[in-house]
Amino acid sequence: MPLISVNKVSKSYHSRLLLDHVSFSIERGDKIALIGNNGTGKSTLFRMIQGKVEPDEGEVLHHGTAIAGYLSQNLDELESGGSLLISDELQKIEDRMRETEYRLSTCDASESQSLLRTYEQLTSRFESLGGYDYEPRMKAALAGLGLTGIDWTRDISSFSGGEKMRICLARLIVSRPDILLLDEPTNHLDTDAMEWLESFIRSYGGAVLLISHDRYFIDQTVTKVFELENSHITAYRGNYTDYKEQKQRFLEDQRQLIANLERELERQEGVTQTMLSHRNISGYHAREKVVEKLSDRLASERAKISGGPLRMSFKLMPEERSGDPDKILLQARKIGKTFPDGKMLFQDASFEIKASDKVFLVGPNGCGKTTLLSLLLGKVSEFDGDVLVSGSSQIGYMGQFVPFEDETRTLLEELMTRSELGETAARNLLARFGFRDIDVYKQISVLSGGERSRLYLCCLLEEKPELLFLDEPTNHLDIESREVLEDALSEYHGAILAVSHDRYFIEKCQSHILGFFGTRIDYMDSYDLYRKKYRSFVAAQEEEKAALASQQRQAEKERRAEENKSSSKAPVVNRAQERKEIAKRKERIRYLEKTIAELEEEQKTLEAGFGKDTSAEDYKKYADNAEKLDSMYNEYMELENS
Repeated sequence: MPLISVNKVSKSYHSRLLLDHVSFSIERGDKIALIGNNGTGKSTLFRMIQGKVEPDEGEVLHHGTAIAGYLSQNLDELESGGSLLISDELQKIEDRMRETEYRLSTCDASESQSLLRTYEQLTSRFESLGGYDYEPRMKAALAGLGLTGIDWTRDISSFSGGEKMRICLARLIVSRPDILLLDEPTNHLDTDAMEWLESFIRSYGGAVLLISHDRYFIDQTVTKVFELENSHITAYRGNYTDYKEQKQRFLEDQRQLIANLERELERQEGVTQTMLSHRNISGYHAREKVVEKLSDRLASERAKISGGPLRMSFKLMPEERSGDPDKILLQARKIGKTFPDGKMLFQDASFEIKASDKVFLVGPNGCGKTTLLSLLLGKVSEFDGDVLVSGSSQIGYMGQFVPFEDETRTLLEELMTRSELGETAARNLLARFGFRDIDVYKQISVLSGGERSRLYLCCLLEEKPELLFLDEPTNHLDIESREVLEDALSEYHGAILAVSHDRYFIEKCQSHILGFFGTRIDYMDSYDLYRKKYRSFVAAQEEEKAALASQQRQAEKERRAEENKSSSKAPVVNRAQERKEIAKRKERIRYLEKTIAELEEEQKTLEAGFGKDTSAEDYKKYADNAEKLDSMYNEYMELENS
């Protein structure tokens, strides 16, 4: 039986059809990627499954008690405050449990039965939500997603947007719903966190439906791909690589079918004209119907391979270079960057960028990639070492947030202002970047993030730079646009220095890698080699931390031994008293261990027998035991650490 069924769902916005009688089901254990161009309706479909958007037609069914957990890519929809290590729901239940326990200890017999039923319901709900081991699982999930060494008492409101996204993702993971709905879950994650999330999704027992433009992530996590295109969904078996192969075979078959239909249509039109010229009116009208049906079918089949309105198609300049491909455009000599507070990002980094190099800066969030890019662009003045740039080179730059001088300009005005193109040529170029018809008269201020990036890139490439600096260029681009960009960059005859987390993009375009290892930067031949070396580096760091912690424990042990030695001159009566206290403490610890074990076993037995026939005395005993255990746990920890 499926967890969720989507039955003939349709949805339109402002007369634009997003979903046209879409149907599919999600079974337990399914790992599905929902892909499609930006604006096709993927997030709308997610919100429909979540119950926040109503379909115009059709229905979305959640079968049985299936629970869906949803992660939005919209930061405004994320939790704005609260405790980091316990959810609001668990906190409320725990508060009610403590209140009920107190009332049970003070109530009379007439109230106890009702209170015990309430307590049973609360503990059952608390356990079903994983309340008893929520904190350690939350810490493990946050660590896996890259949030370590933080103050666990901080309110969620004090974290950045990217950190809130990871906290909400960790909350969702820990709650383990029947189906995870993840809208762009890799946003704000570095490679380590993405690999951890990939491993989690692969081993997750429930179902997963995710939206992502990260093809490598999709390859590593899913067993089905749903493509939303032209208001319909087509299902493909396997991961992204499998989808590409199946889609290519479909397109080849479809083009052949269209070619056959075109030939048949041409032949039938010829027959129709012959009948008309021979005055065979009845035969002419019959053939007209055949031609009409063929024309309709041809239009329908062509629509199955037509692209969306935002498809990008362009070729980067310069087209070709006659100069030396080994010409050095940029050289860094022992460069380093340390902030005024003493934090060192990197040091003694030396490398060269040649005329045909495509170099990617890679490393975890916060390691200094964007700072290094800014330093090489001359935007950072205080640093160690030297950066030499070829004086004859034209340089272009696109950052994560693209600025425009005048936000009131139209797209057409912006491009014509920054180039020597006439209106017709400018419109044609904008069309190749997905801006067609009246779109060219939009003001820059109303553009989405992805549209701004495409417009900026359009203007930048018209300047024909020899060295491109790119900071996360695939952000805000859908898969199709990323692939067009990759193809163009692969054929680009100039040099590129780029920062990116898109592993598919990196592996397709890179010629070299500048990899961050702590404060060291290494120049390497491949991304795969970097990841292997980085994992070894992280493992060595963990071993070093463990060794340091062991040394600190040993030093503390020796310090205490030295203190004990220095106090050996104390009177014999004091040493005898000390031995008695130690023996007494050990005896108490043994007693606590034995009693705690017995009480825990008794609690398990009581829990196993809870039901409609359970007596009030059993519930009272369970509450009393819980209170005793809490007190004994605290005493045990104090004695162990004293």
